[in-house]
Amino acid sequence: MGPIASAVSINTHYEDKLMSVLDLYRSKRTDAEQAIRLVNNGDSIIVPTGVGEPPTLLGALSEHRRDFHGVKVLQILALRKFGYFDPDTVQHVQHSALFIGPASRCGAQAGWSDFIPNYFAEIPSMIGRGQIGADVVFSMASPMDAHGYFSISLGTDYTMAAIAKARAVVLEVNPNVPFTNGNCHVHVSQVAALVESDAPLFEVGMPCIGPVQQAIGCYVADLIEDGSTLQIGYGGIPDAVVSQLSKKKNLGIHTEMLGDGILSLVECGAVDGSKKTLMPGKIVATFMLGSNRLYRFVDRNPMVELHPVDFTNDPYIAGQNNKLAAINATLEVDLIGQCGSESLGHLPYSGTGGQSDFVRAANRSEGGKAFIVLPSTAKNDTISRIVPTLARGTHVSTSKNDVNYVITEFGVAQLRGKSFKQRALEMIAISHPDFREQLAHAARKMGLV
Repeated sequence: MGPIASAVSINTHYEDKLMSVLDLYRSKRTDAEQAIRLVNNGDSIIVPTGVGEPPTLLGALSEHRRDFHGVKVLQILALRKFGYFDPDTVQHVQHSALFIGPASRCGAQAGWSDFIPNYFAEIPSMIGRGQIGADVVFSMASPMDAHGYFSISLGTDYTMAAIAKARAVVLEVNPNVPFTNGNCHVHVSQVAALVESDAPLFEVGMPCIGPVQQAIGCYVADLIEDGSTLQIGYGGIPDAVVSQLSKKKNLGIHTEMLGDGILSLVECGAVDGSKKTLMPGKIVATFMLGSNRLYRFVDRNPMVELHPVDFTNDPYIAGQNNKLAAINATLEVDLIGQCGSESLGHLPYSGTGGQSDFVRAANRSEGGKAFIVLPSTAKNDTISRIVPTLARGTHVSTSKNDVNYVITEFGVAQLRGKSFKQRALEMIAISHPDFREQLAHAARKMGLV
């Protein structure tokens, strides 16, 4: 067979394959009201992080929630308050948070919504072992490519593990969802039903940065060296850090969340990934939360890869990046360095998320630095966030053994390798001046100094 005949044969095979996946796509296309009937009573539905939640499917589930009994919807960081966030119908469909977000906070604190403690990196293995149920997956997805693959780029996280385990996978296909590289692809043959929508994606703007956040950002930025690899969480302080890094060189990204702050560092040339020791040149993340500008940037961008969270957040894997700088916020820190990042006393507020994962990763990293950041006070300077002991019932997110740098607008406390006495003195030094005398008195009373 000559080269021309061979090319014709290959093209014919390709066209046949394309028709095959298109036929499969059409056979599985349906509407949301029909798709949700794949859910059985007692099922656990896995939904991706944040923007990956499919609004058409979850809207239909909400509207028909009274048709079901004992169904749970499991998700990290719910952004939209769908109809099933309803204390009167939890016997039908109940939200079960893996990390508490704006939509789920009220229910979690009142007790009618469930909360499952976890390390973000370990959720896929918990699903694989049956510790977290995964009967059905509802997820946003990009349009299918010519080979029959969708990208679940907005929330790869634990969703890939759930897809491997689930009885039924239902995708909400939206042309606004980017197609990205990485281990984030689902073949049409794995899907039970497809629902189409073209609604604009949920967007999250940059948080407001005030003088306190700016001061903390300056302290952190001064400690980040050229050639560092960054993990940056969401919030005013992490974004204040980003705003100080535009003059840095050869930064890399290995993070859980990809946001507009990171995009700004790519655009100004600070991030090129050239010095990364794991996957050099690649921006690595497990979910996205930002603007349409971000979603357009990642679409088929060979620089960006989305991977499951047991890859991105595994301390052993992430720690293979030299000079890993992990930047995470907290609510309260005590004098020996225990961080309460996810509750207000006993009341749940958020979750452990990836904070502990990346603190440990940075501690493993050669030249790594883990930063815990917080304003020194709350409620208009009436409450100190640096406290003698965490409030009763507080959930400890990062332990005293793991904490490295703690930074407020008043300075830097480096705690790793320090004694209780040394830690207490460093923590008092970065507290608000109005509370230092009280903290010193409490430290003496506790025998810390």
